[in-house]
Formats: sequence, C-alpha cells, structure tokens
Amino acid sequence: MCLIAWNWQPDSPNPLLLIANRDEFYARPTEALHWWPDANILAGRDLQAGGTWLGISRTGRLAALTNHRDPANMRADAPSRGELVSAFLQTDTNAEDFLTALATSAANYNPFNLLVFDGTRLMGLESRHAKVMAIRPGIGAVSNADFLTPWPKLARLSGSLQALLAQQHPSDAQLLALLHNPRIAVDADLPATGIPLEFERALSAAFIALPDYGTRASSVVRYETGSVRFLEQCFDANGSNGTRQVTATLPSAS
Repeated sequence: MCLIAWNWQPDSPNPLLLIANRDEFYARPTEALHWWPDANILAGRDLQAGGTWLGISRTGRLAALTNHRDPANMRADAPSRGELVSAFLQTDTNAEDFLTALATSAANYNPFNLLVFDGTRLMGLESRHAKVMAIRPGIGAVSNADFLTPWPKLARLSGSLQALLAQQHPSDAQLLALLHNPRIAVDADLPATGIPLEFERALSAAFIALPDYGTRASSVVRYETGSVRFLEQCFDANGSNGTRQVTATLPSAS
C-alpha cells in the first residue's frame, strides 16, 4: 500500500472511512479481495510472501500498511512487512498493546508505517522511530514517508477528501475518482527519496501507470452501523481488470 487517507469520527455511527491505493510491480502475483480460507481475514493477498497490504477481520479489526521509501536502507533478507497486517487481524490484542510490542522488533523489517483499528481506537506505528501514536479524529493520511508528511499527492488527496465530505455523503465512484487522479507534482514540490527524478515524478501521482509498475488496487472501506463494506478495484498493465465488493456483518456489542 502506498497511499492511504481516512476520515476518523470515533463518536459517529459511521466511525471510519478509509480509501487507499496499493502500488506494486505488475509481475508480483496477487489474489484479489476475498475471505481467506486459512484465516478470518477479508483482503487481497500477496502470493509471493503470503501477507497483505490492507484487510479486515470478521470481528471488525482493520490494518493497512505502507512502505517507507528509503532505498539506501532496504535489506533483501528482511521478513515481509505484509505479515504484520495479517498478524494484527488474527489477534485480539488491542491496538496500543499490539503496536507497542511490535515497536520493539520493528527494526527487523524494512521501514514501514502500520495503521490499525481494533474496533475502538485507530492507531499508527512509524517503524523508523518505533513511534506509536493515537490517530486524531478527522481527516488523516499516510504515504511512503512518516504519517501526515505533506507530500503533494498526500496533501491533494487529503484536501479533496475533506472537500468531498463537506458537501455530501460521497459515493464509491466519487471516492475512487480521488484515488484515480493521475496528476503529477511539479519538480519543485517533489520529495528527495533517493530514486531517479523521472521515477520520483511518476510516483508523485495518486494513481500510477508505468509499463511494469503501477497502482494495482484502489480500495474503499466504510464502517457503518453493524457492518463494514469493502470495495476493491484491481488493475494490471492493461488497466482495470475487475471490481469486488464484500459487506461483513460486525458482531453485536456484548
């Protein structure tokens, strides 16, 4: 996952709306959104390493991950970061305790940001700093830098989401349109992350479509009264190749 934005309203009947893009090489084998046969997880699946980038559980937990772009500090032998998403979804540990424990071993992985929701609290972990944080109510976002770092596409997506929510209850089509924005940033606004300038330009768009790399999935997750709706639109090198939507019923509060 390379771009996530959300509206967190913990006291609302609809506490969490999350939209996200996953960017990856087209050659990396992937399964689209489905209930995993070996775990109570609704997510797409990375068939190379076995984990995922965004998922929910039958109990209403959510986890989403972005990689921190730092090519100088990437280790080929590091464990898959996608396993952290599925690990959170399969435990009943609360968000703060899970992230606090993970922070002690976060350096074993290549740099990442992990966003988790345990049904009550929305929290994040920046692995580079072993920093656990409670997410404030309102609009938030994370890309391939620390949480809320104002990269152009992050600022653009956050601002567009806020404007859309101020006007009306947005449709899935309207939310997907924000994720499908191909606009790139001007060079003066680009971050310097250690990759070639041409690639930095291409990655500054919310939606990426390069010959061998691009946005593989656009997702909308809505927590509503008693249920979660999860929509995923998939892409390959030839464009959109299918949309799936699943509604999961949340367990009743005891």
